[in-house]
Amino acid sequence: MHGNPDRSRQRSVAECKDKASFMTDATINADSHLHEDGSIERLTIDTIRTLSMDAVQQANSGHPGTPMALAPVGHTVWSKFLRYDPAHADWPNRDRFVLSVGHASMLLYSLIHLAGIEEIDAEGKKSGKPALSLEDLKGFRQLNSKTPGHPEYRHTTGVETTTGPLGAGCGNSVGMAIAERWLAAHFNREGFPIFDHDVYVVCGDGDMMEGVASEAASTAGHLKLSNLCWIYDSNQISIEGGTDIAFDEDVAKRFEAYGWNVLHVDDANDVAALTAALDTFKATTDKPTFIVVKSVIGYGSPKAGSEKAHGEPLGEDAIRATKKAYGWPEDAKFLVPDGVRKAFQGAIEARGKPLRDEWVAMTDRYRTEYPELAAELDAMLADKLPEGWDADIPVFEADAKGVASRDSGGKVQNAIAAKVPWLIGGSADLAPSTKTLIKDGGSFQAGSYEGRNMHFGVREHSMGAIVDGMALSHLRSYGATFLVFSDYMRAPIRLAAIMELGATFVFTHDSIGVGEDGPTHQPIEHLATLRAIPGLDTIRPGDANEVAEAWRCAVESASHPTALIFSRQALPTLDRSKYAPASGVKKGGYVLADCDGTPDIILIATGSELSLVTEAYETLKADGVKARVVSLPSWYRFELQDAGYKDSVLPKTVTKRLAVEQAGSIGWDRYVGFDGRTITMSTFGASAPLAKLQDKYGFTHDNVVKVAREMLETK
Repeated sequence: MHGNPDRSRQRSVAECKDKASFMTDATINADSHLHEDGSIERLTIDTIRTLSMDAVQQANSGHPGTPMALAPVGHTVWSKFLRYDPAHADWPNRDRFVLSVGHASMLLYSLIHLAGIEEIDAEGKKSGKPALSLEDLKGFRQLNSKTPGHPEYRHTTGVETTTGPLGAGCGNSVGMAIAERWLAAHFNREGFPIFDHDVYVVCGDGDMMEGVASEAASTAGHLKLSNLCWIYDSNQISIEGGTDIAFDEDVAKRFEAYGWNVLHVDDANDVAALTAALDTFKATTDKPTFIVVKSVIGYGSPKAGSEKAHGEPLGEDAIRATKKAYGWPEDAKFLVPDGVRKAFQGAIEARGKPLRDEWVAMTDRYRTEYPELAAELDAMLADKLPEGWDADIPVFEADAKGVASRDSGGKVQNAIAAKVPWLIGGSADLAPSTKTLIKDGGSFQAGSYEGRNMHFGVREHSMGAIVDGMALSHLRSYGATFLVFSDYMRAPIRLAAIMELGATFVFTHDSIGVGEDGPTHQPIEHLATLRAIPGLDTIRPGDANEVAEAWRCAVESASHPTALIFSRQALPTLDRSKYAPASGVKKGGYVLADCDGTPDIILIATGSELSLVTEAYETLKADGVKARVVSLPSWYRFELQDAGYKDSVLPKTVTKRLAVEQAGSIGWDRYVGFDGRTITMSTFGASAPLAKLQDKYGFTHDNVVKVAREMLETK
């Protein structure tokens, strides 16, 4: 049956037992006629629904309505279309399934459980255990469970990306689709379709309201990503009530304008219509597909369509009534009827296992035919780098005039890109300013998917989400914009850190050094907010050789993201025969210049202020002051060092410490202590030439020396 539930289903458990439909209180025979069409398909769909409502109820927390409504959608995609081998969840050419409506996590968890996906451990090896057992479902939203409130990549095998903030999964999916297109263009050869997978996304009204989804959809339409299918659950309900209180646009027309193929399914329970729409997606070769599916949240529940069905457990009485409507034993909990797992897993395996076996055999032949490409493929999939990947990173000679770190950054990036073909990315319409174009890399565009330069447009939020999606496919992806605009992409940066992705975010124009553009473009608090993200390595190098080391650190790091902070203005290139080598960047902080014995004062700086404090050091040294200069470009890396190393750089006995940075002061107390001081920004900047701003805010040689002497005179 398709469409609304048949009232004939609503019979009592006693009546069902009289017909010998139940094997026991814990199982239902797969041949049961309790379901409206008597099929294992409908039985499996209702199993997904009841597992979802039971888990939410047991946790007394979560969202039962959407998993119940979308159970037919999830079942149809997985059992009839998804190219997936449950025994090999990391198969590179698997189709991706993204649940952008992350609050509906029990839908995904139920699918993973019933599909029999095998767990992959933290070392990337198969554990022999199910990714999610029935006990794991019972632990929904509990401490240390594999079923957290929103799906988490790396935490639960079968979860392709961490979703929670609405729209994030939509953005990630565009990155995944882009990655497939680039991988196919780069690696595929005639007779060797190494990459030809699709990306399926389930999204909802909340995703459609978030700007990031719109940005990502616009990008996908422009790029004609026909391997991408979004399934939009149009249920007209949100936490506050009906969507008409805030959202009444014609979403389908919007997606038509983006250049998507828009299809309609009037009832989420109409599996035949869903199948036809997905067949159309598979046949579409010139644009992404957007399927608008009408559903009733909490389908089958007395609270269907209500706020409670969306954002709260249904309650025991409502669950009993709902199960009765499904023809389910009302008191059974976490019931998986006989035959459901076998049928569902079998459908997925019957399609996915032979395809993976063929793929493995094909890649073995590929290694013989194309050994160099195969070596690249193996390295990339193992998150390793080619031999000698950093051999051509330039060493910069001492230069008092110097070069902007955005310029040296571009030179270093290109030296790496020549050796690492899967270093791919772009900017938010700012490549001439961020200096992040890969020379001779070509543009990634519809019809030329082999290009390595992405053009994200003025879409910082989706740029970050797309970069994350590309990284999820093993590309060393990067995105670039001005530091002040990191505000627009904080969510995907944070998610990259949660997912432990080796993505790189390049931020230029890093301080009041932006000058005449004024306070709207001069970042003040941004370094502090980036440094506050756990697991994000924020590096602000002080000269060209520190830039080289910063890029080296970023590319080497496959298990955490990096933010590279570069200047617009020229930075003197320090004489490394006189000062310590820039390799100290790897430890986050190091002694750049020192004195004999214990210093009286330590001058600490990052970025453009490093040369400033070095000049002040030379003046103090000439006056007989025992001073030390510490370069501290990465607080993240410095905190990873042992206590002995940190104390060797910043001895506890030296309490007179002066930090200089053209940014806010928040966080510096960790390194300067109660007796230290900072020369930092306590206000927004101003529109003026850089020299005037430096003088106004105290970032001058004379002021640094003055403050240092005041500190030395204080007992």
